[in-house]
Amino acid sequence: MSSQKILLPYNFTSYDRKALDFAIRSFAHQKDVEITLFNAYTPVPEIEVRGSPVMEKMRGTLGYLSQKIKEQEDELKVVRNKLLGKGFSEDRIHTIFEPKKKDIAGDIIDLALKGRFNVVVLNRKPGKIIRFFTGSVFNKVETSLKEATVCIVS
Repeated sequence: MSSQKILLPYNFTSYDRKALDFAIRSFAHQKDVEITLFNAYTPVPEIEVRGSPVMEKMRGTLGYLSQKIKEQEDELKVVRNKLLGKGFSEDRIHTIFEPKKKDIAGDIIDLALKGRFNVVVLNRKPGKIIRFFTGSVFNKVETSLKEATVCIVS
């Protein structure tokens, strides 16, 4: 079993790239590390068209959203390949690309507990007053995961 199991939520932002670079710098040289890239996407709803012209237009939009989800799944594979190129062994890199079940923080917490991750690497976006009222992902994760190390990259 690996000495470190790292969970790296990845949502394709520049802040996520910083967190990825941190994980590479900090853990690539260690041979007993497993890293899991995690993306929870918003699934495209299924609608019934039934010959309605308005719903036909909606189907085109939903097709576009489905294509964007597929592109993100492909991009997650590119990120995986970057980890391979930086020294992580293939059998120690995992990807989880699945629909959101709760909110992002809740999905990260559930996965971290279920997968028994030792380390969770998150990014922190500066600013945005709305977080004062709703709470940030990293605050929710940090307060919920008592048995894991939570690294915040800003």
